[in-house]
Amino acid sequence: MDLFGSFALLLAFLCGVYAFGGGIAAIVTRRPLLIKSARNAGMAACVLIWLGFASLAYLFQTDNFSMAYVVEHSNRTLSHLFKLTAIWAGQEGSLLLWSFLLSVYVFSVLFAYRGKHPELMPYVGVVLAGVQLFFLTFNNFLASPFHILGSAAPSGALQWVMRGDGNGLNPLLQYPEMAIHPPIIYSGYTGFAIPFAFALAALLGRYPGEKWIHLTRRWTMIAWGFQGAGILLGAHWAYAVLGWGGYWMWDPVENASLMPWLTGTAFLHSVMMQEKRGMMRVWNVWLVFITFMLTIFGTFLTRSGIVSSVHAFAQSNIGPWFTSFIGLVLVVCFAAYWKNRDYLRSDNTLDSLVSRESSFLFNNLILLVACVAVISGTLFPVLSEWVRGTKISVGAPFFNKINLPIAMFLLFLTGVGPLLAWRKTSMASLRKNFGGPLLAGVVAGGVGLALGLRDFYVVVCLILSVFVTLTILLEFYRGARVIASRANTNLISGVAQLTMRNTRRYGGYVVHFGIVLIFIGISGTAFNQDKQMDMPIGAQMQIGPYRLTHQTFDSQPLGNYNSERATIAVDRRGKQIIMLYPEKRFYSSNQESGTMVAIYSTLKEDLYVVYAGRSPETQQPVIHAYLNPLVKWIWLGGAVVVLGTLLALVPNRQPMLALRTVTEPSPAVPGMAPATAPIRRTDRRL
Repeated sequence: MDLFGSFALLLAFLCGVYAFGGGIAAIVTRRPLLIKSARNAGMAACVLIWLGFASLAYLFQTDNFSMAYVVEHSNRTLSHLFKLTAIWAGQEGSLLLWSFLLSVYVFSVLFAYRGKHPELMPYVGVVLAGVQLFFLTFNNFLASPFHILGSAAPSGALQWVMRGDGNGLNPLLQYPEMAIHPPIIYSGYTGFAIPFAFALAALLGRYPGEKWIHLTRRWTMIAWGFQGAGILLGAHWAYAVLGWGGYWMWDPVENASLMPWLTGTAFLHSVMMQEKRGMMRVWNVWLVFITFMLTIFGTFLTRSGIVSSVHAFAQSNIGPWFTSFIGLVLVVCFAAYWKNRDYLRSDNTLDSLVSRESSFLFNNLILLVACVAVISGTLFPVLSEWVRGTKISVGAPFFNKINLPIAMFLLFLTGVGPLLAWRKTSMASLRKNFGGPLLAGVVAGGVGLALGLRDFYVVVCLILSVFVTLTILLEFYRGARVIASRANTNLISGVAQLTMRNTRRYGGYVVHFGIVLIFIGISGTAFNQDKQMDMPIGAQMQIGPYRLTHQTFDSQPLGNYNSERATIAVDRRGKQIIMLYPEKRFYSSNQESGTMVAIYSTLKEDLYVVYAGRSPETQQPVIHAYLNPLVKWIWLGGAVVVLGTLLALVPNRQPMLALRTVTEPSPAVPGMAPATAPIRRTDRRL
């Protein structure tokens, strides 16, 4: 099976070479058969990548410890779920996962548009084949997961070796969420290759109009949705596994996943200006280019070893390959832009600062400022080492100081932008749409101050959250009320019909509401508490309204690890509410340990309890407890964002034409009695 997988990837590389070279020849010669054969080669490469990935999965599930990669990341006692997770636990497997997910996108695009858009698709196929070839180069020649174990025989010949067991999986990855988090975040990274390919293809082929945007809108939203879901899953994993009481530490690899999401968000907003008004063509093309390059840059950060991160792989020699590829992409994009820049001229200009166009423009500028700030902080240690010879790191205070005001302004635009009119918005419209919600937000802020809120950003977040929520609800209510009155139905049915008539718009509103919920959850960090103490059996700890009592402590071997677990009784105001079991696991196969956090979660707050080991002085168990308000709102907000994204992907339901026959008197004819004639009249039901 190892030979089968390796051979499948080698054939995929050869098919990719033909898809790339044959595609270029097809563009030059315009021969239909050559175009078709290049497309088929690209699809064949995708199928072969799937076979290579399936082969590696089979080697893990069957405990084939003649494979070096299987030995390094698996052992016999791992469950089948974690053996699947082990596929992407190392550099070689994660790069193959990247190729696998990219191939799913590529095959879907080539198959869906086969025989369509003949002036555009050959260029798209060449660009996608070039990206695939880059990663297949790693899969075959630089970081293959199909190396076998070997040792020198007495004769000096290399002989095959079969190990009895493997080293096991990193304890941090032995968590069910890690079976879905990497594939989802990688689906975001790889998905942005599709709009990149179409944008570059449209520029190279001077494809007329905004057709390429219509073709890629859903692909972009799918990639953006996966990227956002992956970021939130990663935050939840850090919260539940790492045991430090938080979910986002501005880690370099976390930042690397955030940057393309920010620019992708900017593109999804600004592209509407190009569709509606023919504006910002240059801006949008470069947003797509930059988003794709940031996905490669994020992969470079994870694998080059230039930054320290709990998420990063060990330092390797593949970093220069990524920097070279990013440089090559940048050169190709700039050359294509410079040669065809006249093709990107805008049809219109900005008419007013108080318009939907200006709100999208401000949205884009702020998102790009946030992205630049994140990049600067992430690379500052590297830049300082180059300039001064010593690494100077910046932590969470730097990122929070810059990004908190940016986040508040973006939250404000989330409520304002969609409700402004195109071209120009009148003062009467502003008062009608925003007067009530803004007043309600200010009142909510005043109530918060009266109840003791003193943190500036928390108060601002409260005001803006109420404002944005009410603007969204009013937009649904006004449209649904009109439909309900015309169709003689109830308001809920009106909301459903309204949403399905313009899923992109109202799905976007649902996404915006999910963002509001996430902001509310993040604002709770201003009130976090934590407490740590030695807790022998019978000891108690008070944190907030909760009293923790250490009842029992046990140590026992379980599966592929040894467990030390504390039993903590939690009561509030004298009434026991739950038993928590914080745990520490020690894995003998790789001599590593892992933490299992115990969490009692409500909409109001999370009680987060960690067993931190034994005290060096007293040898008593050490319990670290955190009280984190509103964290659950972040996960609920993430679910709402995913729901809104799925809704926006649903095709609009067109209003039906209802035909009815009515009877009207015909004009009187001399000498004849008045008569009636049936007239066919069409009413459009709104």
